[in-house]
Amino acid sequence: MSTGAIIAIAVGAVIVIAALAFLAAAGRKRRERARREEARGLHREAQAQSIQVEAARASADEHAARSRRAQAEAEEKAAQAKRDEALAQQRAMEADQTAETARQQHDRARSVDPDASDQGEDEAVALDEKAGAGQAQPR
Repeated sequence: MSTGAIIAIAVGAVIVIAALAFLAAAGRKRRERARREEARGLHREAQAQSIQVEAARASADEHAARSRRAQAEAEEKAAQAKRDEALAQQRAMEADQTAETARQQHDRARSVDPDASDQGEDEAVALDEKAGAGQAQPR
């Protein structure tokens, strides 16, 4: 082989190697661009999902707060109902005691009054009617 042929083969080999290197670099850049685009798309999707998650959490927090408020209101109403019931029972007991005291005073008055009958049934019936109608008894 001649020197010119060896140089031509060497130059050809260098050109082929350079062409392969150039093609490899171009392919690498193309793959990098494609991966960058894919990464941008994934970032956008992740951002959108993060926003959806934050909205869902905010909604859940709002519902939980409403539930806690409703629970507190229900507990407050239950406590008020218990207080009202206790007050009603207390007033009923006081009314019963007042009625009993009035009966005793009427009995004493009849026993002292020389003009009153000994039975006092009329007064007892009248007191019972007043107590049944919810009228206040004199003290």
